[in-house]
Amino acid sequence: MEVVFTQDVPNKARAGEVRRVPDGYARNFLLPKGLAEVATPEVMKRIHKITAVGDEVRIRETAVMEELASALNDVTVTITARVTPTGRYYGTITSTHIAMELSEKVNREVDRRMVEIDDPIREPGEYDVVLRLSTEVTAMIHVKAEVEE
Repeated sequence: MEVVFTQDVPNKARAGEVRRVPDGYARNFLLPKGLAEVATPEVMKRIHKITAVGDEVRIRETAVMEELASALNDVTVTITARVTPTGRYYGTITSTHIAMELSEKVNREVDRRMVEIDDPIREPGEYDVVLRLSTEVTAMIHVKAEVEE
């Protein structure tokens, strides 16, 4: 099914783009949430307006995310957990743990999906973690993993 995206959908399309997507994805997700419309001749006539609105929203969101990135750059988050006799954590420190601690530290909601960590942290130490706030904006934070006494 061909649809015109009315809003940006991460990793799929930007507002105003015409894409062919699976029927079920369009019927069950995109259309009910208002993220896209079926590509009819009437919608195709409005595509330049949809693109302009999408660009405005993207510019506003980027400005907000750049402000957040400047506040988050070089923030240090300390996380403690229990370790085994071999010096490794019983569990792991994941992006969820990092996002929760960061949210408490900056008094602002940080989604776990923003935290880009290659592998979960399994040993105490200091790590650099990238936060992807939007498609263009990133921030670097420091995670200090310590041993729980």
